[in-house]
Amino acid sequence: MKLVLGISGASGAPYTKRLLTLLREPALAAQVSVEIVLSRTAGEVWALECGGHPSDAGFPVYEGRDYRAPFASGSARRDAMLILPASMSCIARIAHGVSDDLLTRAADVTLKERRPLVVVPRESPYSSIHLENMLALTRAGALVVPASPSFYGMPATLEALLDTVLARVLDHLGVEHALGKRWGDAADKVKES
Repeated sequence: MKLVLGISGASGAPYTKRLLTLLREPALAAQVSVEIVLSRTAGEVWALECGGHPSDAGFPVYEGRDYRAPFASGSARRDAMLILPASMSCIARIAHGVSDDLLTRAADVTLKERRPLVVVPRESPYSSIHLENMLALTRAGALVVPASPSFYGMPATLEALLDTVLARVLDHLGVEHALGKRWGDAADKVKES
């Protein structure tokens, strides 16, 4: 799978950093190639929450209005796009067709080409405007997966807690993984990362 990973300036960079760590592991790296696109403030939030910069993960990174990026056009045939985390500003622009930077252009291309777009908002509470924009994205074909961790698997570490959200994201992208206990699985099948 060729995945475009959008990183907005919303809080939630630890989710993305954890995902990029997982995508370097052989089992997932064999399934997914990643290109990263950053919003204007993504690097600042990443530095605050994780230290460093998303480019430290070792994947190609594009920023701003670099429309030479392959995924700026539908003819590039990327398989899916994930925006993690997705700010409410980013969601609003995509929901209303405002492609004012490379991240929102890539999302617009993904939707117009009818390819999977998964957005992971990390905001609380949601205003009625936020909800309307997420509904508009859903109606346009995107899947909204809030960063709402689950606890039934008894996550014992921060990474295991992050993985409860990332497992759902990878499921919806069609990526095979073993990130944790699924509902109804026996306890001995749990894989802690």
